[in-house]
Amino acid sequence: MSRVVVITGASSGIGLAAAVALAQRGDEVVLLGRHPGRLAAAVEHVREATGREPASFRADFAVLDEVRGVAERIRAAYDRIDVLANNAGALAGPARMTVDGYDRAMQVNHLAGFLLANRLLDRLAGARLITTASLAEAWGWLDVDRPMERSFSRWLAYGSSKQANVLFTVEAARRWAPLGVVPTCFFPGLIRSRFASTSPAFMLGKLVPVLVGSPRRGADTLVWLATEADAVPGGYYFMRQEFVATPRSTNPGRAERLWRASELAAGLS
Repeated sequence: MSRVVVITGASSGIGLAAAVALAQRGDEVVLLGRHPGRLAAAVEHVREATGREPASFRADFAVLDEVRGVAERIRAAYDRIDVLANNAGALAGPARMTVDGYDRAMQVNHLAGFLLANRLLDRLAGARLITTASLAEAWGWLDVDRPMERSFSRWLAYGSSKQANVLFTVEAARRWAPLGVVPTCFFPGLIRSRFASTSPAFMLGKLVPVLVGSPRRGADTLVWLATEADAVPGGYYFMRQEFVATPRSTNPGRAERLWRASELAAGLS
């Protein structure tokens, strides 16, 4: 029986590369994306690469009602999920507040995936839960009790959201261990993709090929964690190796406080 692998942010970049690689291994991949045209193109790309058309669902993670809606559609379609890859991410521009009243980077990069995983929890028994994090966690100034407040800097907001990714992984490993869920996160490196295309720093980095990898290279650790890795629950990885995050991102007390604040923000408690 094929495994069911749900990938968010799957219409381009790392998410699409991972979808192709996992589909080629025989997994039934399910693509989630925001933009209808790019999502349709991604479905066609996977079909051409594998000969099988993947399922797809559209949702904007900057709208929590759409996250709730897509979770229900996925629940209706699948009675189990073997891998959930929370890969969707954004470096928010000047208009950084969502319709829900939250910082856009924090909502798209952390809260939406947190909500999706919680809504799908009864489908995730024994599953691998993989979150795309970043070295940017090191510069995050995350207030774990008020994580969704707007940051005065999009880069600090991005760093805080990536810190939240690691903390979410740590606390999910503690809470969901009885279900057999194995939460991990990883740093993909600097990747040539649509991500951060408005950032001068990222664009300059892309001019130096040795510093920048392809989406396929960035997806390699995700694919490894989804298939081959004997991963440590709550672990953080880079290039298929355990990686070290800052103490702020791995502190169990901060992880538990962020979880409680995220439940409140997502309307789960």
